[in-house]
Amino acid sequence: MREKILEAAIEQFSKYGVRSVTMDDIARHLGISKKTLYQEFADKKELVKIAFDQILRRDQNMIEALMNDSDDQVIETLVHLSRMMRERLQSINPVTIMEVQKYFPDAWQIFVRHKEEVILSQMMDILERGKNLGYFRQEIEVPILARIRVDQITSAMDSTNFQDANYDIVKIQLEMMDHFLHGIFTEKGREAYKTQQENTI
Repeated sequence: MREKILEAAIEQFSKYGVRSVTMDDIARHLGISKKTLYQEFADKKELVKIAFDQILRRDQNMIEALMNDSDDQVIETLVHLSRMMRERLQSINPVTIMEVQKYFPDAWQIFVRHKEEVILSQMMDILERGKNLGYFRQEIEVPILARIRVDQITSAMDSTNFQDANYDIVKIQLEMMDHFLHGIFTEKGREAYKTQQENTI
């Protein structure tokens, strides 16, 4: 039952935002009583926190599987990461991210820790592999560039940085990633990335 509630919460929060979805809505969606819901989760704050943690853990597992399967295929990993980012962001209403930041600080702290402990480490690993394989410029400082990339990801999630009415988190994230990569590619890396993109459906 706990897993069913989490799945329903993730689906509803992703689609409609966090504030507008009530515990009543989730119970009704599942056809269960609120009593059953509260037996598994103390309150909505706890449910949001655990649901958000679940999303991040799933993404972490997918990225780790990608990196473990492609030790010498950095470019392929980058293309898959780009696709994964697009699919993840397209499946979540941007309002959800903004509301978690503003109204559910405990849940947002999970992302902050995830960024520092997981994303930063994975980015450094990818950059080191790319340098060793000749895809990235040898003179780049991996810790600095990894930090810049991680800060870009966070910046694009903050809608106050983009006041345009046509704010599109997916487009912004992908544009930042593309710009970042082309700043560190060697010619070999640029050609391999272009070829991999063309060959990936």
